[in-house]
Amino acid sequence: MILGAHEGIAGGVSTAFARAEADGADCVQIFTRNARGWAAKPLDPEEVARFHAEARRTGKPTAAHCTYLVNLCASDAEIRRKSWDALADELQRCEALGVPSLVFHPGSREDEREGLKLVAEGMTQALERSPGPAALLLETTAGQGSSLGWRFEHLAAIRAAVPARLRRRVGICVDTCHVHAAGYDLLTEEGYEATVAELDRVAGLGLVKAFHLNDSKKERGCRVDRHEHIGQGALGEQVFRRLVNDPRFESVPAFLETDLRFKENLEVLRSLLR
Repeated sequence: MILGAHEGIAGGVSTAFARAEADGADCVQIFTRNARGWAAKPLDPEEVARFHAEARRTGKPTAAHCTYLVNLCASDAEIRRKSWDALADELQRCEALGVPSLVFHPGSREDEREGLKLVAEGMTQALERSPGPAALLLETTAGQGSSLGWRFEHLAAIRAAVPARLRRRVGICVDTCHVHAAGYDLLTEEGYEATVAELDRVAGLGLVKAFHLNDSKKERGCRVDRHEHIGQGALGEQVFRRLVNDPRFESVPAFLETDLRFKENLEVLRSLLR
């Protein structure tokens, strides 16, 4: 497993690499635009060039995380339109930066079947508007409210609804806190193996292109998304010891989302390596 973090981009997207170096991160996740607003300035060509130069200099694998506002299956048609446009814009930004994948939350909808269909449609238009190699990674969610993506079956159904010609550009990002909150068992060795086996059966481990490594403030099955520092929450160190030493995920980038203490959390994760 390649261990890294979601780094800030104050001063430009290229600055994330220096922050990653300071934290000891071997891979970098970023936002390509304002994470909490619809408006976004175009990427500055000079900053794009600096990003490429920093990526070459450090050799660190990268990923991007979509703005939190995106809800591809929103009941409000205007919000849905904005979400579809934002996803397409972010994927195009990834193409410009040479970032190979964009992680996003599927969205929320009371009507599950309709929601899954709309998510796939929103992804399809984004992929068609950005014909390069960058992939969309469906993130596992905690299942708060009417959120979709908290069951592996949701992710598999969404991907299956994307046209076959585009499906190779759709993968999965597994968030440890979210999977635990959704009710999957990671706490025991038997539970961990059963959860990984279910993910493989339903979707396929080959689709797992990234991890978010977060402990959880809440108990298993709470359906509440509350991140905690590694080893200090309901998951504990043993879960992460299994995960970082799992040879099935040896080459998969894994990003911490534990606010402000990335260096400390990376040191904890590396102490668990055998």
